Amino acid sequence: MSSNICTPLLDTIRSPADLRKLAETDLEPLAKECREYLLRSVSQSGGHFAASLGATELTIALHYLYNTPEDRIVWDVGHQAYVHKILTGRRDRLHSIRKWGGLAPFPKRDESEYDTFGVGHSSTSISAALGMAIAARNLGLDRKAVAVIGDGAMTAGMAFEALNHAGDLNANLLVILNDNNMSISPNVGALTRRFAQILSGKIYTSVREHGKKVLSRMPPAWELARRAEEHIKGLIVPGTLFEEFGFNYIGPVDGHHLPTLIETIRNLKSLDGPQFLHIITRKGKGYGPAEEDPIKYHGVTPFDPDKGIVASNKPSPVTYSKVFGDWVCDMAAKDKRLVAITPAMREGSGLVRFEKEYPDRYFDVAIAEQHSVTVAAGMACDGLKPVVAIYSTFLQRGYDQLIHDVITQKLPVLFAVDRAGLVGADGPTHNGSYDVSFMRCLPNIVIMLPTDENECRQMLYTGYMLDTAAAVRYPRGTGPGVEIRQEMTALPVGKAELRRQGQSIAILAFGVVLQFCLEAAEDLNATVVNMRFVKPIDEDMILQMAAAHELLVTVEENMVQGGCGSAVSEVLAAHGIACKIIHYGLPDRLVQHGSREDMLNDVKLNKAGILEFISHYVSANKKRVKSA
Repeated sequence: MSSNICTPLLDTIRSPADLRKLAETDLEPLAKECREYLLRSVSQSGGHFAASLGATELTIALHYLYNTPEDRIVWDVGHQAYVHKILTGRRDRLHSIRKWGGLAPFPKRDESEYDTFGVGHSSTSISAALGMAIAARNLGLDRKAVAVIGDGAMTAGMAFEALNHAGDLNANLLVILNDNNMSISPNVGALTRRFAQILSGKIYTSVREHGKKVLSRMPPAWELARRAEEHIKGLIVPGTLFEEFGFNYIGPVDGHHLPTLIETIRNLKSLDGPQFLHIITRKGKGYGPAEEDPIKYHGVTPFDPDKGIVASNKPSPVTYSKVFGDWVCDMAAKDKRLVAITPAMREGSGLVRFEKEYPDRYFDVAIAEQHSVTVAAGMACDGLKPVVAIYSTFLQRGYDQLIHDVITQKLPVLFAVDRAGLVGADGPTHNGSYDVSFMRCLPNIVIMLPTDENECRQMLYTGYMLDTAAAVRYPRGTGPGVEIRQEMTALPVGKAELRRQGQSIAILAFGVVLQFCLEAAEDLNATVVNMRFVKPIDEDMILQMAAAHELLVTVEENMVQGGCGSAVSEVLAAHGIACKIIHYGLPDRLVQHGSREDMLNDVKLNKAGILEFISHYVSANKKRVKSA
């Protein structure tokens, strides 16, 4: 794969200990080799790309200066951690990243001792690194802790909660803000570089601390000196906010200039207390097409590195995200009250077109899932009709706001819950395995599970027209390819649909698993019901199926515990009906990363798995009857 790449320096590195044997003059050539290896590897395997290119020099500097893994480096999210994996003994397996049985897409504790904290969702790094700094202090260990966080992740409230706590504790912690939202501006040049070196140096720090002790005895002089220092630093560095949290702010520093980076981090490493280093990098650095369009090259499928990503002339299949994106634009044309909200997932949620056509009604709240829910609640209070486009796994972060701010106040907010079920290469942190379970227990909400593209469109309309909260949960990727009717028709709330009449066995299907259930039913001559709603659930249909069949089988792409099947059993119990019922869905374990097909096969959520599950139960039940 990448054996023909000339990487003489990289070839000598099997661990950061080998990296630390290199001369500092070798580090810039090493960065070029890492970028070339990353390009040739990821272009063949696919994966997160542009962010790791931008963090190459920073990764090298950290492993060069810190005694990893004894010293702790915590990466936020992990999109930028591919070079970290290359330098920590996983280079030869990089081609397997995000694939079934291959390297994890993000840092993962049981994959490497250098992965000090498992990540996936953003904005956790400062809290985790602070916890490690506290552990080192309480255990009397001379261990360093570093958090690397991107400018996007700094928009989340959790990051600022951690900053506030770290400053209050005066913890020995270095936070590095990898700011790649802009190209390196003119003020990140020789003057600012030198100023950053001075501010992080021992002489400045010593003078500053001794000055505090002397001037603190003379309050007027101390206040004057403090204001003068803030004013001078404020002229050159935008660090006032982080200084107010109790951090010593340094930067901005050119994150691609290794000599400056090495000297600045080396100085900061020797300082006590909370330190904050602001570096400016360019996402996609070193590969022209990725620098020009970092969004396109954020996460890539295999491509020709000499040509870049070339648009295919073949028509793309319709994804559920596009179904939503088209619906929200069509609905906005009919209702001026509609507003769309997303927590930093414009492309993924299918809102690119909406932003262009309705810029004044589009709100990207950045990585702030909790805020996205509450701001929607506020909008609903005063007459707007908010639609929150959010991934299932990200809605978990806004759960308290869903309960406290939407449900409790009975507000009509529509949640378009994308990436429900098994998502593929991003793995356990991104699987939407729990949303039915954690939403179904809430009052004042309608929950729908479409089986195809057209039903998804009609359910979105149904939810939007309600005067209560509603959620439509749909998977990543494409559907079965049914015709999508442009006319929008509200479905009768809480009513299921009989899709196949059979005998003896009734399969109650929730969501996109319907296609597998219909296939299995042909072999079993079973009845199949498209349940459509899990809340309110169609009690009449359940009671009818229980009366007419010997066995009920529920199938869903959600955890069995507390899921759709549990709702069916609760109905039967409430009516005092004892019948044979079994539940099939996601197992009580974490499903690892791979393609969506790999994951479905692993949990046997397909025709063969459903047949095996039902046949095994029927066979075992017959044996019990005979033995009795």
